[in-house]
Amino acid sequence: MNQTVTAPEIWKPDLEEFREKTKAFYAGEMDKGAYKSFSGYFGSYAQKGGRANMLRLRMPGGVVTKEKLAFTAGVIKKYHIQRVHFTTCQTIQLHDLGADAVSGIMEEALEAGIVTLGGGGDYPRNVMCSPLSGVEKDEYFDVLPWALAAGDYLLTFIKAEKMPRKLKVGFSNSKRNLTHATYRDLGFAARPDGNFDVYSAGGLGNNPKFGVKVAEAVPPEKILYYIKAMWLTFRAYGNYESRAKARTRYMQDALGGAENYKKAFDEKLSEVLNSGEDLTAAPKLLPVTKKGDGAVPDHPRVLPQKQPGLCTVVWHPIGGMADPDVLCALSSALSSVSDAQLRLAPDESAYIVNLTGAEAKTVLELTKDSAATLFETSVSCIGAATCQQGIRDSQSLLSACIEAVRNAGIPDKALPQIHISGCPSSCGTHQTGAIGFRGGAKKIDGVMEPAFSLFVNGKEGQGCEAMGREAGVILQSAIPDFLVKLGNTVMKSGMDYEKWNEVNPDLIDKIAEEFLV
Repeated sequence: MNQTVTAPEIWKPDLEEFREKTKAFYAGEMDKGAYKSFSGYFGSYAQKGGRANMLRLRMPGGVVTKEKLAFTAGVIKKYHIQRVHFTTCQTIQLHDLGADAVSGIMEEALEAGIVTLGGGGDYPRNVMCSPLSGVEKDEYFDVLPWALAAGDYLLTFIKAEKMPRKLKVGFSNSKRNLTHATYRDLGFAARPDGNFDVYSAGGLGNNPKFGVKVAEAVPPEKILYYIKAMWLTFRAYGNYESRAKARTRYMQDALGGAENYKKAFDEKLSEVLNSGEDLTAAPKLLPVTKKGDGAVPDHPRVLPQKQPGLCTVVWHPIGGMADPDVLCALSSALSSVSDAQLRLAPDESAYIVNLTGAEAKTVLELTKDSAATLFETSVSCIGAATCQQGIRDSQSLLSACIEAVRNAGIPDKALPQIHISGCPSSCGTHQTGAIGFRGGAKKIDGVMEPAFSLFVNGKEGQGCEAMGREAGVILQSAIPDFLVKLGNTVMKSGMDYEKWNEVNPDLIDKIAEEFLV
């Protein structure tokens, strides 16, 4: 199936129109609203100011093979790309591209087996998967082959009619629920028995919803039936009158609650199952047969795998902004490393998997720009300096916060990983973090000032999910001081932030009080 849906001849006929309209946009012959509506289908948007484009490279399941990494490194060099962002949907975004560059990379990507189409707009987005699936010691089972099968199938829906504004599908291999499978448009959460529980009609952003559990103990080979049922359910009950509500999560309220939504989904599932169409998933299994060298480094960024003697190196570029030179050097180093892959994570980390101890040492040295503390692994969307839809520059806020925390000498784990979104769209997943910020503004003495809404106590783990509670508004300039005071308070307690917050559930509100406006 994969060769069919990624074959260049399927998608190339659309690319000439993109090239022509992109040139028209840069010539001032097409306004930004019309261009945005058009370009999202191709996985590209104009950046703030309309002088450059970004391009989103789909990486199904977050898997960047050595070949795809080599392609990425190649276009970075060829087009002199200076900004690369790992996204919370496990894709690679290339930034500051001119009209010829974005069109050229899009076409070259197809030849390399990378489909950019459907990366934005009203289309199925990149299928997400637990980044350590298949190598994690305590996982229920390896869900990656099934996520890849789902990704192949969803590509066939890119030109389908009546899609929701976005269709985000995620697979989770454990209770950690890193991909938020229990509150995606459609989520497959692994079970200890080797089957999936299926969740539907969830999502972050405005009016967030946890997904409705529509099925339990679904055999993996049946997952494609549930994907088609999701599409049919939205076709029947989705809101096409209001673009703001053209998301699956709004069907819960429209149908009168979770129970009624489940009934509606079950009806469409029955239609699919009784149609006679064979949607049995048959993924290609790729077991790791590589042997370790018995020298796994004792390092905080090295994780032992369930394969004896093999390990994973964690690389978290600050804010998900991967240094292009590091990415290219990593590609070169991995080119001769058997079974190596780069896996992108929903928190903008990257995991380099299937390494021997000696190989891990090389990768550690190449990625020494990685975040040094839990707080430095904080998540940020690309921000309003780049994104047309953005309200606040989340990247500059994160940089200011990290600098303040470093200067204050706050130790590791005294602050949690925070999540920053530049607008309500929640691309920084601010509602899932222990601390989250959402970009906005606040009128002070008659003047609108940059500000962020503070969210606290979000949780993503399956069975303990919680959307962050909005605790008030803080001026952007005051957020670093707030975090320093919070970190100092936790440090003096002798506990890490997670334990401190558990013991003192109301103290974060009291600390925030003096900073709220």
